[in-house]
Amino acid sequence: MDNEVLAAVRELLPGIAERARATEDARRVSDETIRGLADAGVFRMLQPKRYGGAEADPVHFYEAVRAISGACGSTGWVASVLGVHPWHLALYDDRAQAEVWGGDPGVLVCSSYAPTGTLTPVEGGYELSGVWRYASGCDHAQWALLGGLLVGAKGEPMDFITLLVPRTDYRIEEVWDAVGLRGTGSHEIVVDSAFVPSYRVMNNYEVSNLRGPGQKVNPAPLYRIPFATIFTTAISAPVIGVVAGCYENYLSSMRDRVRLSLGGGRFAEDTFAQVTVARASSEIDAAILQMDRNVRALLEVAAAGKEIPMQLRLRARRDQVRATERALEAIEHLFKTAGGQSLDRGNPIERAWRDAHAGGVHVANDAERALALYGRGAFGLPIEDNLV
Repeated sequence: MDNEVLAAVRELLPGIAERARATEDARRVSDETIRGLADAGVFRMLQPKRYGGAEADPVHFYEAVRAISGACGSTGWVASVLGVHPWHLALYDDRAQAEVWGGDPGVLVCSSYAPTGTLTPVEGGYELSGVWRYASGCDHAQWALLGGLLVGAKGEPMDFITLLVPRTDYRIEEVWDAVGLRGTGSHEIVVDSAFVPSYRVMNNYEVSNLRGPGQKVNPAPLYRIPFATIFTTAISAPVIGVVAGCYENYLSSMRDRVRLSLGGGRFAEDTFAQVTVARASSEIDAAILQMDRNVRALLEVAAAGKEIPMQLRLRARRDQVRATERALEAIEHLFKTAGGQSLDRGNPIERAWRDAHAGGVHVANDAERALALYGRGAFGLPIEDNLV
């Protein structure tokens, strides 16, 4: 099936690339770019049809994200994060969905899932307070998904939950000033004693077990894929896209370059440069092929109405973190052999190197943890983790 959104996105890429430096300097994606992505349908790809969405093949969503990220890593990151939240919201009680999309299906939702919120049980829900970091794209959102921790009578942790909070109940502290992904506007969200009704709260354990009240009204197979795959792939996809874009910039900028050192000659004739291109392109291809294969396999199992086997869930998580590792390995080869010109501030290769490494430190890309989980499963040991 054709990816119509990707076709529309490609029309936007020259402008996005042209604004990449300004996006970094402003530390946020421009309103113009967000409008363009919204008009192209990026943010509604994973949104339920009931609320104006496309319920698209998630592989198509990640294709669009990779393309955007190749032009500007910050823009691709924000597109991916804001674009994946409609999928999560579709699992919530329909009252929550109606609150967000009932008046305007184009409303955007940001997130900070770390359970840093303080919860006080009250009649009908919770009173929420706290500070959440790294809410990418929050300037453009009217709602936020925020993490909290349920504790028992003795203060012991019971479960993680995610609370849906409107923009009127929080403020944004503009603190984002990072070495990479500078244009993502990943500021802090602050909540002071906001009431969150129970229908705007999701238990992460239930989500991990593929249960959610929203599935009753959104029965498409798309909404029966593990959160761990949908969300973590949305974190890896921009990193891979950044590196794929860097690879194309590398080829175009180095193809006709003549060396002034190491005996001179055309760079493209250098065997070591040729090997670098081969290694980098192979790592990028492997990352994309494995992740796309796993997402399609999960969707097929969900469409057949079957229980998704743990082995497949673990494989998807394994390949997702390896995809990020492969992308970072590829960009190391490119950056190292591009020479001194890759150090110039604003150079596409330099910016891509910073952006890819910044994305790589996200908790979803914690390779050792995810790979250890796969190993446990392979040895037949029990698996207890919400990100599988």
